Amino acid sequence: MTDKKDLESSKKALMKSIDDVYEMYARMLALLSEITEYTAVDTIERANKHFPTEEDLNPNEKLLRNKFIVLLQQNPAFQAAVNKYQINWHADPEFVKAIYNKLKTTPEYAAYLAADNNEGLEESKEIIKFIFRKIILKNQNVIQAFEDKFINWSVDKEVMQGMVAKTIKNFTSEDPFANKLTPISPDWAEDSKFVQDLFVHTLKNNNKYQELIAERTKNWESERIALMDTILMKMAICELLNFPSIPVKVTINEYLDLSKDYSTPKSNSFINGILDKILGDLKRTDSIKKIGRGLIEE
Repeated sequence: MTDKKDLESSKKALMKSIDDVYEMYARMLALLSEITEYTAVDTIERANKHFPTEEDLNPNEKLLRNKFIVLLQQNPAFQAAVNKYQINWHADPEFVKAIYNKLKTTPEYAAYLAADNNEGLEESKEIIKFIFRKIILKNQNVIQAFEDKFINWSVDKEVMQGMVAKTIKNFTSEDPFANKLTPISPDWAEDSKFVQDLFVHTLKNNNKYQELIAERTKNWESERIALMDTILMKMAICELLNFPSIPVKVTINEYLDLSKDYSTPKSNSFINGILDKILGDLKRTDSIKKIGRGLIEE
């Protein structure tokens, strides 16, 4: 695929898939916020019962004042993300209600309500971690909602979970402007360029890289080689040839690690063997040019 229009379209789709991870993360944070806010709705519903109990008339609204969530709701970056992605869990009130009602039945929530109301920021995070890990992530309706919205949910959910966990950990200031949401990467401006360059170079040189692989897999039937293995090897070759500041060893190890997560159990040793041979071929033709940090061999 070397047609410029197709290339730009594919690159746009790639960046959209990465942005989807951030949207997934923002939606999960918003869901946590929405669950805490449902405390107010529950208060009204209980008060409007035909025969409300004393507890119904005087409910514990501690979760509504949870310090972590209040700071999150006041955070400008969170507010911007909610607006950008038009996040609105209010569209299905029964969805949030079901999650909240499940939370109410847990001993962990009862213990939270019974604890000191004057909790600090760090203490307030514990119930949020519980809601996230034990209520939301184990709720089939939540999983289905995210699967319906995000085609790559099964692959990207671990990244999202890590981002949410890091956000909870990193909110340490009671100044809402001082806390930061978790970015896709520490330096997304630089990493974004790397991702796009790697993608474009790999596609533009697809036939060339395929020939290098074919030369070293003559004894293998093509249908026996996993498609993901071929893709990972092409990307590794691309990185070896087009990114002079990345050491060879770093490149090889990166793609071997990726093969463990995204390909077959035997892919790691297969890719390692083929890339080692291709690396030798490229070195013999003096095709690999490294500079600066890229010169490091160990």
